[in-house]
Amino acid sequence: MAVIAFIGLGNMGSGMAVNLVKAGHEVRGFDLNQDAVAALSAKGGKAAASVLDAVRGADAVVTMLPAGKHVRGIYEGEEGIIAHAGADTVLMDCSTIDVDSARAVGEAAAKAGIKFVDAPVSGGVAAAEGGTLTFMVGGPEDAFEAAKPYLENMGKAVIRAGDAGAGQAAKICNNMLLGIHMIGTCEAFVLAQKLGLDPQRFFDISSKASGQSWSMTSYCPVPGPVPAAPSNRGYKPGFAAPMMLKDLRLALETARSAGAAIPLGAHAEKLYTLFTESGGSEKDFSGIIEMIAANKTE
Repeated sequence: MAVIAFIGLGNMGSGMAVNLVKAGHEVRGFDLNQDAVAALSAKGGKAAASVLDAVRGADAVVTMLPAGKHVRGIYEGEEGIIAHAGADTVLMDCSTIDVDSARAVGEAAAKAGIKFVDAPVSGGVAAAEGGTLTFMVGGPEDAFEAAKPYLENMGKAVIRAGDAGAGQAAKICNNMLLGIHMIGTCEAFVLAQKLGLDPQRFFDISSKASGQSWSMTSYCPVPGPVPAAPSNRGYKPGFAAPMMLKDLRLALETARSAGAAIPLGAHAEKLYTLFTESGGSEKDFSGIIEMIAANKTE
């Protein structure tokens, strides 16, 4: 099996790295949080002393980082991953970042003759741990084919969206839609309750009618109908509200540069800003139903 460098062992990266270990790979993990590195080591991974310590001699590199500046910082330059990766190494950035940064790293890798894909994920922490993520992949066809076997070890669906940056474009559009759907789902449940409908009964009806969405059937924001949803554990994240806010702000930034109008996306960003600034920063993004129910949306 392969030697894989995994950089970024946060809530998502830790589960992804463990699934690569389970698939039989040698996984060298690095993170600024040494507890995260130790946790991977306890599950069969190996601790790396630095990014380059993890990368040297690796067949593949996976990164899961907070923002575009971190991705560019770790890949580019004389001390970056691209400069120290082997010619046959495949590089996979699974972070959710801006399209321009993804394209810049893709171009730098291409100039160096190294395969690189931007491969952001959908599914949240549970899917990262369960190996059921969806990967939206941008990059040349040969890079996609080289990355696909590794991504399949961590997910249920690996889909090429197009050339460099296309994976990020797909992720930004998808998560903007998710944020809008969740707000609409929360509003519908709040209104239904105020009209005297039992939440379970409304779920039974709407989940089989035209109002059905993933936010309702897989991630229902009211306790009860979907046992695995964060609503049944006090809105402890799955997908934290600040992460949704990050994605909505990326959508706004991208829409401005593309000249696209996203009025609902913009309003969703305002609501999630209000939610995170008024006590929701430690909660799942579905917890915004509490703010809506309290009629504190202005």
